[in-house]
Amino acid sequence: MRVVIAEDSVLMRQGLVHVIEDNGHEVVAAVGDGPALVAAIAEHQPSVSIVDVRMPPSQTDEGLRSAIEARKQVPGSPILILSQYVEIQMTQDLLADRAGAIGYLLKDRVADVAEFLDNVSRVAAGGTVLDPEVVRQLLGRRHRDDPLSKLTPREREVLGLMAEGRSNTAIARKIVVTEGAVEKHVRNIFTKLDLPPDDEQHRRVLAVLTYLQT
Repeated sequence: MRVVIAEDSVLMRQGLVHVIEDNGHEVVAAVGDGPALVAAIAEHQPSVSIVDVRMPPSQTDEGLRSAIEARKQVPGSPILILSQYVEIQMTQDLLADRAGAIGYLLKDRVADVAEFLDNVSRVAAGGTVLDPEVVRQLLGRRHRDDPLSKLTPREREVLGLMAEGRSNTAIARKIVVTEGAVEKHVRNIFTKLDLPPDDEQHRRVLAVLTYLQT
């Protein structure tokens, strides 16, 4: 992978550079502010960008704002937010283009390097990876008009686990059913959310985005 890193903490930035490069990937740019992130993505069009939320010049949500701007300039550019904070409104804006290739992880919940790199790779491949706390806070803003009302409690549970980035196999282990049963639930979810036959991964992303946005 070719990776852009945007993190204003020098120590954290250098740590990420070492983790990425020590595992055989290339860091094409490591920057410390929002405008530099946008410029780096436009110039290098990396496989994925790892971005902190709070960076100069505003030290608020500059990282997320810059990621959204970069996705306008380079549509679908994969972004993995890695932060100490959950910024709900801007996260919804980042998810709104429904293009996938988005991740949001909380720094203090990253369990180990291998898991982190796996999540980076999944975002680079077009997947959606969201920390359970991000999912919880997004659900706190559920709209009154709920398109998930057609789903059974079990289907909602399966969709919630999909939103955490779990595979069908992992979901089956979590809720103690067969993988075939999970596949049936997933097909029902696609049907009830009016997601027509298409690439399986694409429909999966759309189902997860529907879940998060409602």
